[in-house]
Amino acid sequence: MMRRTYLTALTAAAALVVGLASATTAFAQQTTLRVFSGGANQRPDLMRKLFDQYQAKNPGVKIDIETGGATSELQRQYLSTVLNAKDSAIDIYMIDIVNPAQYFGAGWLEPLDSYIGKPADVLKPYLPVYSTSNVVDGKLAAMPAFADAMFMYYRKDLLDKHGVKEPKTWDELAAAATKIQKAEGNANLQGLSIQGAPIEGAVCTFLLPYWGQGKDFNDASGKMTLDKAAATKGLATWLSMVDQGVIKKNVAEVKTPDTVNEFKAGQVIFAINWGFAWDRFKDDKDSTVQGKVGVMPLPAMTGGKSATCVGGWQWAVSAFSKNKPAAANLVKFMSSPEASKFLAQEGSLLATYQSVYTDADVVKAVPWFKDAANVVIAGKSRPISKDYGQVSDVIRTTTSAVLARTKTPADGVSEIESRLARVMR
Repeated sequence: MMRRTYLTALTAAAALVVGLASATTAFAQQTTLRVFSGGANQRPDLMRKLFDQYQAKNPGVKIDIETGGATSELQRQYLSTVLNAKDSAIDIYMIDIVNPAQYFGAGWLEPLDSYIGKPADVLKPYLPVYSTSNVVDGKLAAMPAFADAMFMYYRKDLLDKHGVKEPKTWDELAAAATKIQKAEGNANLQGLSIQGAPIEGAVCTFLLPYWGQGKDFNDASGKMTLDKAAATKGLATWLSMVDQGVIKKNVAEVKTPDTVNEFKAGQVIFAINWGFAWDRFKDDKDSTVQGKVGVMPLPAMTGGKSATCVGGWQWAVSAFSKNKPAAANLVKFMSSPEASKFLAQEGSLLATYQSVYTDADVVKAVPWFKDAANVVIAGKSRPISKDYGQVSDVIRTTTSAVLARTKTPADGVSEIESRLARVMR
């Protein structure tokens, strides 16, 4: 009896040792990935849900999330500091669409070709803009997380009330806004709100009427191809609208949230802003325009073509990560059609795949996506440059100065050309 008890205890002890060894091995094999997932506008709450889905399918991976930076400028400052220090603590970064060339050129990003595939094959199902923004020196520098673009929001109720059709050119928009403003008799009603403060949005403010003349700011290699006459005409167009009372006089102080808040308050007829603004107009308790908002392509210059500024965010693997294969696998999942559909349905985040815009489930959840598709597909990327921080600073500060009338459009364009000639060559 004692011998049997001894053997039973010995067997139990051995099983315990084996169990502990297995648990120790499993713990040792677990990979912890730390992901920088941007600020509130990048919806880290939804990214966390996707990370949880991935962890459930990959029990050997644990994902920690880091957030921070209310704007792309603040995030860029933080990431530049961390990456320049070659910090290996963060494995994956969510970065702005303008940053792959800059970060890859600095040696901060791991090429993803060997983990995910050749750029031409990998990016084929995505929106066209990523073949330009995410490929640097022929290498796959980043993968799309979710898209964004500048849209023309408008007061559908006011256009219907006054028998005004969606304007196709900026001249038509100015005329339409003036007609509605006069008819409404509201001194606080702006015709058009744009961002003129020296923020990232002002880069797009400069480019929209320029692109709208069929012009490009740079070629495929990143060399500047500035058409000074077209750029001057674009800036002069904004000032003309200020003189007509369509755009308010202190436009050089207007930031992205200002446009959103003023449109929500019913003080704007037409407003240029990013995709996130739709939910603010639709869902915010203080919105006075719920059910009254339309979305249309941005107008072109007369004789030109419509173009918009594409934004959005990318997933990139740190060149200093100690878990590069595991990080690349997570990036592949986070940039999949399933992830893109999830973010579209749950957060109205613009899809990176053209097919998602017509997905029945997505259109049911976010009806305006059917109108967004054509705008985003035809979108253009801001200048591609390994020194994008400098490019952005020159364009946005000069644009703001022109709108503040401390520089003429011609002088502003000449300054942009001279300051960027050596940077974008």
